Amino acid sequence: MSNPIISYNNIISSLGFNSQEVVEQIAQGKTGLRSITKPTILEKPFISSMVDPEKLKAAYRKIAPTSPHTRLEQMMLVSLSDTIQKANIKLSGRVGLIISTTKGNIDVLDNKNPFSRERAYLSKLALEIGNFFGFTTEPIVVSNACVSGVLALSIAKRLVNGQKFDHIFVVAGDLVTKFIISGFNAFQALSDEPCRPYCKTRTGINIGEVATSVLVTKHHSLAIEESVEIVGDASCNDANHISGPSRTGEGLYRSVQSALKEAKLNASEIDYISAHGTATQYNDEMESIAFNRCGMQETPINSLKGYFGHTLGASGLLETIIGMHSLKRNTLFPSVGFRELGVSHSLNIIQKPKETPLNIFLKTASGFGGSNTAAIFKKI
Repeated sequence: MSNPIISYNNIISSLGFNSQEVVEQIAQGKTGLRSITKPTILEKPFISSMVDPEKLKAAYRKIAPTSPHTRLEQMMLVSLSDTIQKANIKLSGRVGLIISTTKGNIDVLDNKNPFSRERAYLSKLALEIGNFFGFTTEPIVVSNACVSGVLALSIAKRLVNGQKFDHIFVVAGDLVTKFIISGFNAFQALSDEPCRPYCKTRTGINIGEVATSVLVTKHHSLAIEESVEIVGDASCNDANHISGPSRTGEGLYRSVQSALKEAKLNASEIDYISAHGTATQYNDEMESIAFNRCGMQETPINSLKGYFGHTLGASGLLETIIGMHSLKRNTLFPSVGFRELGVSHSLNIIQKPKETPLNIFLKTASGFGGSNTAAIFKKI
């Protein structure tokens, strides 16, 4: 049985409104993080990456909406519209839709928001997206903290392998909102500087926003240059704490081991790791322990949070797409901002762009509630 592939894709972010543009910005070492002054979100300036509202408005108008949509819906619609158009697939009963998000339209709960509060229900968000394009199947919502993006790909893989669908479009997105920023600020986890994952001088997390989408399919005739196969995946919940990761990296370790087993690969065959790397003390430390337990301390590793911040339920899909383009370019992108290792176990942090033959990468994600996910992707 051939593995499902990830093919057509799009990224809407502060670094651009298509995947190629965004990846080119990363290749040039540019970051979307900057100081934001927005008292309606936080009373003091904060570091974030936010989608340009004027560019979004212009792109949204081009897809000819007939009814108003929330900011997140606009971002998702613009991204998915591009991916569907490029794929050129009829949206029949054999085509599925998965929505990945952590908080969805949480901003509609603001008293000044013009949309109905029922729009905050994730099922309502999913129907708005599905109905806009005319999907004939009921959308599936994946909302499992910050592993949602990678987990959505795992679910798509299983549904395609199980012949429930021939093709599945996955769209992911989350916003920078008062609810989310104030929550991380209450944890005292926000950094006043651009985040530096795994770095000794890191001071915490930045939150960002994106919308991104891909096609998952078994039809290799739909493969494009950056397409990859999903050769292995696994999830494990270590149930350690509502917000704190396992101190031994147990859930992440088991996820990686199970994904390697399914892919029939050894740790040494992974060319690089696109890790979660939030730049918080506990997350980065946990990952260093887990990767060492997996025998991956010498494997090149990066975190892309220094380019976008943590984009919550969209981060895993966003970083998978950039990993696909990394394989295509045979280029390792650096973990921007890194200066000196600040975790207890050795890691081979990518510090400069490097051209090298690449074939397979591992994407990992970890989130609140002890959730952990790993997926392995192979160049076609």
